[in-house]
Amino acid sequence: MERLERCGRGLRAGLADGRVRRRLPWLLLAIVLLGSALKDGDLVPETPMQDKRNPLNVYFVKVAWAWTFWLLLPFIAVTTYQFAGSKFLYGPTKSVLMVLRRLSALLVGTAIWYVCTGLFIYIENLTGVCSTSGELREPHRLYATKQECHQDNGIWNGFDISGHCFLLSYCALMIVEEVAVLEGLSIDQNSKLRVVINVLFVSLCFLTMIWVFMFLCTALYFHDFSQKFLGVLIGLSAWYGTYRFWYLKPFSPGLPLPSIPLSSKKYSYSR
Repeated sequence: MERLERCGRGLRAGLADGRVRRRLPWLLLAIVLLGSALKDGDLVPETPMQDKRNPLNVYFVKVAWAWTFWLLLPFIAVTTYQFAGSKFLYGPTKSVLMVLRRLSALLVGTAIWYVCTGLFIYIENLTGVCSTSGELREPHRLYATKQECHQDNGIWNGFDISGHCFLLSYCALMIVEEVAVLEGLSIDQNSKLRVVINVLFVSLCFLTMIWVFMFLCTALYFHDFSQKFLGVLIGLSAWYGTYRFWYLKPFSPGLPLPSIPLSSKKYSYSR
């Protein structure tokens, strides 16, 4: 428990710091630019990470939203309820309503993930053509989708916006926004709740590190520059449109720090 507490304190000083939230979007853009330049210049060494079947890609990135969703869900619920109660902002009933309101940010994130990934697939199908190694005497077949092409062992060439760049950037930015609640949360050091929050917080920190690392691997080994750049721009736009615009409005899931005025010095770093 002591190690967990020390680890939580160290990570809280870093990931929950306002400077991380300010700089992470620029870091992600820099990674795409530098990674693409190294890839185009053939300067990237061969590593196991260029294999799409590497464990981090298969067991984490392929289900990135599920990992983010199921770790953020208890974290948002516990910290929001504790924050509301500790500041005497609401009674028990209104605290529960505040929790439900804040959890709706996960529904918004799910909708963004679903719509954007569906749009990426539609664009790739719309812009793509299928290359097959069929015999010349066979009539030329037109393929409507990438899936149909792959069923005939073909190669689909379309504009494949990087879903990895979109989702990993959005998930990482969403996590660092949500853990900001720890800046204003006070919990008894001997409380069991503190242990639960520390476990969730440390898990979210390491998950964020995985997302940024795999984002780097995507920039170095996969996709064209335009596909990666557009993917990260959509991820940044989704984050900015929610946490920096919509969530400031009354009819929204709200921000992780509901009791701190936007004009306050402590909160102005990211608003």
